[in-house]
Amino acid sequence: MNLNTNNISVGRKIILMQIIFVTSIILANIVGIKIINVFSLNVSMGIWLIPITFLITDVLAEVKGRKFVSNLIWSTAIALIFSFLFIQLSILIAPAERFAENNPAFVTIFKNSSRMFIASVIAFIISQFHDIWAFEFWKKKTKGKYLWLRNNLSTIVSQFIDTTIFIFIAFYQMTPKFDFAFMWQLILPYYTLKVILAIIDTPFAYLGIRWLKGKEDA
Repeated sequence: MNLNTNNISVGRKIILMQIIFVTSIILANIVGIKIINVFSLNVSMGIWLIPITFLITDVLAEVKGRKFVSNLIWSTAIALIFSFLFIQLSILIAPAERFAENNPAFVTIFKNSSRMFIASVIAFIISQFHDIWAFEFWKKKTKGKYLWLRNNLSTIVSQFIDTTIFIFIAFYQMTPKFDFAFMWQLILPYYTLKVILAIIDTPFAYLGIRWLKGKEDA
């Protein structure tokens, strides 16, 4: 009876982590169009959500395995694509009379974000699959030890892939200013901040795994 209760508890925790993962990705694309200042950097509001997603994939990969996380990534990609298509439909449909004066702002915000949305989907799929592959690769190399090393090696490289792909697809040649050299001026500080966040969240990988497996390991 206690074992069944524990399994239900673990299952609910995993579902909660999946919900947070999917929500974080979708929110990152919605609020990501807002640019904020972090010290001297101009960064997307979505930058605070992306490290959460890599943390969750590493925790779930450790507990549930690579196949489980692969299914989560594909499910999230489908949710992203569905969201994108519905946003495009919302832009095309004529507004009600009482919303007509607000519709231009709605169209401007979401139409301008279309290129970034596409960039985000592509970057998400490639970087997340690299992350779980790298996490599994280092897990075998370390024989299941050194979680902090596996977590950071997989995430730091995956964050570079995510940042580079996203920025090039989203902004390259948007205007003459956004040439190849300028892309790297955007990528490097943005990526540096992501690396700092990835290192900071390392203790949470241990906490997340312990939270999921605690009673099983007791």
